[in-house]
Amino acid sequence: MSVSASDFRIPVGEGTVPAVFARPDNPSATVVVAHGAGAGMEHPLMLGFTDGLNSLGIATLRFNFPYREAGRKFPDRPPAAIATWRAVMTAAAERAAEHGDTGPLWAAGKSFGGRMASMAVAEGMEAAGLVYLGYPLHAPGKPEKLRDGHLYGITVPMLFLQGSRDTFATPALLEDVVARIGPSAVLQWVDGGDHSFAVAGLRRSPAEVGASLAKPVARFIRASG
Repeated sequence: MSVSASDFRIPVGEGTVPAVFARPDNPSATVVVAHGAGAGMEHPLMLGFTDGLNSLGIATLRFNFPYREAGRKFPDRPPAAIATWRAVMTAAAERAAEHGDTGPLWAAGKSFGGRMASMAVAEGMEAAGLVYLGYPLHAPGKPEKLRDGHLYGITVPMLFLQGSRDTFATPALLEDVVARIGPSAVLQWVDGGDHSFAVAGLRRSPAEVGASLAKPVARFIRASG
């Protein structure tokens, strides 16, 4: 399967952020993918994940948040991150339209990136569905401070893809949150996976790990129509 890729920049506020749009022939959907707090869009896990989706017939757009461009260590505050998500989703819709693609446009993200996508959708950003690659339900060791309040008002399909050893989400707590959201949310465990989906005793590169996440995501998107 041939895949075309283009680098461009997206206006956000007073600046721009870099993005890469990768499109296989006749994609069934487009997925916008945000990075986690500690690494940018060029992280091998992100590359493996988007390459994996491309190989399964899904177009992708990955991007950096403004703080990465500014060389800051700490993530953008929610208002700035949500504004970035809105701008990027608009750019992704425009790119898909340019190619005549009519498939659904999804939002996905690793940890921080996925959480910010959910907050953007909760505030009215349009997306066909959401994919969380390790949802940061709480800070490690602080399960009493859940980041779940906005999730219960979201009605689009949501896939929580989570490592069973992820210290950012106590399993019982996440299972309860997903159950309370209702049938639109699905939780799929990666057995033995940590917050980066690494499994003890299983030697895989971050790119291979990312690629392994593409199949369940593609299945969920297609099952969701």
